[in-house]
Amino acid sequence: MKLYYAPGACSLSGRISLHEAGLAAEFERVDIKTKTTEHGYDYVAINPRGYVPLLVLDDGNAVSENTAILEFIAGLDANLAPGGLLGRTRLIEMLSWLSTELHVAFKPLWHSEDEAERAAAIEAVAQRLALIEEHINELYLFGPRFTVADAYLFVMLRWAQAFDVPISAPMLGYFERVAERPTVRRALTEEGLFVPLPSIDVSSIEALI
Repeated sequence: MKLYYAPGACSLSGRISLHEAGLAAEFERVDIKTKTTEHGYDYVAINPRGYVPLLVLDDGNAVSENTAILEFIAGLDANLAPGGLLGRTRLIEMLSWLSTELHVAFKPLWHSEDEAERAAAIEAVAQRLALIEEHINELYLFGPRFTVADAYLFVMLRWAQAFDVPISAPMLGYFERVAERPTVRRALTEEGLFVPLPSIDVSSIEALI
C-alpha cells in the first residue's frame, strides 16, 4: 500500500492507523500548493481531486477521503474499531461527525484573514471540542481501546492548539495520552513533526502542523 500525505494534514491519522494495525506501507509526500509528489509526479494525474490523503492498494485500487481510508484500515484490524453489534456503525458515526463538523470548522482558520471570521471559527471549533469531550470514555473515545477515530481527533487537537483554540484540561490530558503512544510518536517523527511534549510551543503553527 501507499499513502499519499502532507505533513500534519488529516492524512497523519491514516499513517498513525496503519502503524497501529502493523500494516506495511509506503508514504509519499505531496506538495499541496504545486500538486506534485516528492518524486516529481503530477499528483492530479494520480488523484484528480488534488488533495490528501489517498491510499493506493497493492492491487492498484485507490481509496480517497480520510473517513473512508480510516474505516478501511479498521476493517483490516478489528482492534481499531469499537466492539459489539453496533461497533462499526458507531465508528462510522464518529468519523462522519469529526469530518463534517469538527474538521470543516477549521476552514476559515486556514483560508481567511478576516479577524471576525477567524474568531467565529475558533468559537465553533471550541464548541465542537466541548461536545466531543463528552464521548471520551476512560482513556479514549470508545473506552480503553484506541481506534482510528482517536487518530483523527488527535490531528484535530494539534490544529486546535496551533490556532490557539481553548482546550479543556480533560481534552489536553486525552491529547497527551494519544501523543505518548509509540505509533503516534513514530508517525510524527516520520513527518518531521515530532517535538517532545514538554517542549511543544502551542502558539507556533510551524511546530505543530
